[in-house]
Amino acid sequence: MADAAAGQWLVQHLAWDTAFFGVDTYRLFTGLFATATSPDALAQAARELRAELAQRGAYYAFSIVPAEDIQLIQALTQGGWGLIETRLNFYRPTAEPLPVPPALVRAARPDEASHLGRVSAQARNDYDRFHADPWFGEERAAAMLTRYAEAAVAGTYADTVLVPAEDDLVVDSFLAIGDTAPDPLIADSGYSRVLLTAVGPENRGWHVKLVAETVRRAATNQLSNVLMTTQATNRAVFRTCEKLGFRLGNTTHVFACYS
Repeated sequence: MADAAAGQWLVQHLAWDTAFFGVDTYRLFTGLFATATSPDALAQAARELRAELAQRGAYYAFSIVPAEDIQLIQALTQGGWGLIETRLNFYRPTAEPLPVPPALVRAARPDEASHLGRVSAQARNDYDRFHADPWFGEERAAAMLTRYAEAAVAGTYADTVLVPAEDDLVVDSFLAIGDTAPDPLIADSGYSRVLLTAVGPENRGWHVKLVAETVRRAATNQLSNVLMTTQATNRAVFRTCEKLGFRLGNTTHVFACYS
């Protein structure tokens, strides 16, 4: 999409999200503008982008912006985009030994998809993108997290979903994992990413165990790192990161606008 500031916005229409929410949904990846473009011109370009999307009908748009991209952040905020969430993105090399003993885990079964969907919806986080953005509301946020977990168990976007496998323990937690195979031309390029995790009251303390087993699984699969993203407010995940040796990679902000 081009505008009067002599630049271009990189925007993708998200078909799955559009079908799920019943509203055209877009992701803004970034804007390409000349270095000398003034802040006022960038802000005006952001307003024009909103106007162009609105001309197409009802819409919802979001963008995940690195904290270092100050010009884009200022353009979006001045152009009417709201800050929804601040994320901390952690990583951990799998070659380093873990300071906790192994835990018994297994892959979730297909018949557990509905149950894990309910766990996902009930173990809510007030500061994640779906709960923090008033556009979603409680009902849509819960429905989205339910469907997301169910799709993970079905293998729609996750390579596996780990759950506790200890005898007589009620399964009230899970962790979905997505793998990226190594690039033969890039050293240490393969990694596992924590896509979604939820821990209910019956499985307190299992976040550390599930993440640790994710690291062990990645090491077994010869993947060099595990990546994990959380909200800047999530102290429980910070404790897991500190205990297991994760390091902060970068910080990102989530912005959104809608008709």
